[in-house]
Amino acid sequence: MKFSLLNRSLNKMLLGACAVALVAGAPAAHAAKYLNIVTGGTSGVYYPMGVALSQIYGKAMPDVKVSVQSTKASVENLNLLQAGRAELAFTLADSLSDAWKGNTEVGFTKKLDKLRAIAGIYSNYIQIVARADSGIKTLADLKGKRISVGAAKSGTELNARAIFHAAGLTYKDFSQVQYLPFGESVELMKNHQLDATLQSAGLGVSSIRDLANSSKILIVPIPASIVKAINDPAYQTATIPANTYDGQTQATPTVAVQNFLVTREGVSDEEAYEMTKALFTHLDDLVAAHNAAKGIALNHAITSLPVPLHPGAKRYYKEVGLLK
Repeated sequence: MKFSLLNRSLNKMLLGACAVALVAGAPAAHAAKYLNIVTGGTSGVYYPMGVALSQIYGKAMPDVKVSVQSTKASVENLNLLQAGRAELAFTLADSLSDAWKGNTEVGFTKKLDKLRAIAGIYSNYIQIVARADSGIKTLADLKGKRISVGAAKSGTELNARAIFHAAGLTYKDFSQVQYLPFGESVELMKNHQLDATLQSAGLGVSSIRDLANSSKILIVPIPASIVKAINDPAYQTATIPANTYDGQTQATPTVAVQNFLVTREGVSDEEAYEMTKALFTHLDDLVAAHNAAKGIALNHAITSLPVPLHPGAKRYYKEVGLLK
């Protein structure tokens, strides 16, 4: 009888220990099976690129459930990563640098110290598009006009602040400032309710293509002197090639800012490695989703990183000889 009672007690202890072990192990197993990609507005480039990445990762990482979330882009994305509510984010270089520094003025209440880089990808071109009948031909002509600058404190809006400040303009110089996503801005321009929109995106972004297909547009040149005045290495001189959009017959000088794919501390090395590897071994699929992906190149993946590389990404770059 005593032996039987002893057996029962031991069995209960063993079952209890197993239950505790299973519960303790559950969060790690759960976390490893989910990959939330945070992007931007559906009419921009981040979102279709994120959808294409989700399909790539779905095949390359069959044990991981991949989702794509539309957001207000860079600033929101980085805050979501820090909070553990996403595993991969698209972001502009200047926003990423501000996040790492904890720049409160642009929407980061503290240093986002959990951010880890996966790769530098294509560049955003800052595209200021005006209705051809608005009388706007230069940055100075924007004074007194109605403009949309992207969602408040988004990466696009931070770009707008930098460009206008360098050009000697403030939001008070415009008759109206709207903080709208790309698609909504274009709809207002079609209806003559806005004169111009500033959109920071890859070349050939669908919102501007849509506008150019229905209205005559002019892309406002941003001269190299503006880049010099901004005095930030994230901002580089660039050119929007002729015929990027219907009716745009001349190449136009502008400013480019590199984009990054970023993950966070807590994402496993194996998962970060697989994300990095699948990105560069399926570039053709990304180009098929959007022409902006043509700007993604392995040899530029780890230049000018504003945050540390994730160890899993580092493993891939060592594997392909980019790092020693």
